[in-house]
Amino acid sequence: MKHPLHITSEIGELKTVLLHRPGEEVENLTPEYLHRLLFDDIPYLPIIQKEHDYFASTLKNRGIEVLYLTTLLTEALYTDDIKKQFVTDLLTESRVSVNGSFTNLYEYLFSYDTEEMIKKIMAGVRKSEIETKKKTHLYEMLEDHYPFYLDPMPNLYFTRDPAATIGNGLTINRMREPARRRESLFMKYIIKYHPRFASHDIPIWFNRDFDYPMEGGDELVLSKDTIAIGISARTAAKAIERFALNVFNRESDIKRVVAVEIPKSRAFMHLDTVFTMVDYDKFTIHPAIQGPEGNMNIYILEKGPNEETVKITHKTNLMETLAEVLGLKEVALIPCGGGDVIAAPREQWNDGSNTLAIAPGVVVTYDRNYVSNRLLREHGIEVIEVLSSELSRGRGGPRCMSMPLVRNDI
Repeated sequence: MKHPLHITSEIGELKTVLLHRPGEEVENLTPEYLHRLLFDDIPYLPIIQKEHDYFASTLKNRGIEVLYLTTLLTEALYTDDIKKQFVTDLLTESRVSVNGSFTNLYEYLFSYDTEEMIKKIMAGVRKSEIETKKKTHLYEMLEDHYPFYLDPMPNLYFTRDPAATIGNGLTINRMREPARRRESLFMKYIIKYHPRFASHDIPIWFNRDFDYPMEGGDELVLSKDTIAIGISARTAAKAIERFALNVFNRESDIKRVVAVEIPKSRAFMHLDTVFTMVDYDKFTIHPAIQGPEGNMNIYILEKGPNEETVKITHKTNLMETLAEVLGLKEVALIPCGGGDVIAAPREQWNDGSNTLAIAPGVVVTYDRNYVSNRLLREHGIEVIEVLSSELSRGRGGPRCMSMPLVRNDI
């Protein structure tokens, strides 16, 4: 079969994509624990599932193969030994052993078949679900009102972040926030054991065991030879440099990494929440990431004199830098909400700049961001709108909700 991973641009015709349909993990959100689980609101499960199905159908109707996270992981855990190791790793990363519940949870999870076990892990395990032995330790006797032995994973429908395809390889990411850190473990097992991937020698450009975080929402494949990565609230400069060294030493096609510093705030979570590529020479942008005169801190990393160093060049103008690395005379930046003092931050909050390109000049966006969508159309972009009332409550748009695995070259 053809190589199962191939991404050399942000805009090449999308052929295969990985999604996760929101499940019971969303229903385990409560106001008291929203901050811990990185949510601002509680989506209504039947409607968020309906909206996600609409999103998936929109992609399928364009001839795109849609794969689902739960299905791939179920197929990857095809022996008892793999399944046992996965559960052990998952519970260890969840720090379950700290409260003495490891054995109880391990046995409880194995009472389900593989698919239902995975759904239960995603949904979280409440303390009320498991009958525990008589309390004999002080830590067991102390009052603890936290309701979960195993935290729910409501951010899973943002499949972009735990791993990202670059070229024929992958970054399996160390997530910045503890609430999301376990998510990339799923992709580790899929790549290692799923028949679709295991027979291929897939390079891992960045691994989840690194000390500093990097997330897929900050990773943009601008072209075959240029990767852009956001220096953000979720991705550290040290992680970007490690990625650059790894890829320069192993992949001759990739010549440079463009590190773009953005404000470190909830509204500007990842680079793709403020900046996405929609055509050969067109990008969406939230104007608030630029300083006076449009200045920013941009760093071009290139291969250094030896395998342990990179050459770094500082730039300040985003338009000029993009034109330079893409070999264009000029580029167009399309401002979220038209740059309006009210519409721009409102639509930015609902991911007006977070577009998923499925072909050059063809993007999927949320229907609620009508000002940004109108501007995209005025710039000659075909805009396919999807439902967004509940999906948008998670603070992520169509690009956040999708992990492209294969695109045609441009």
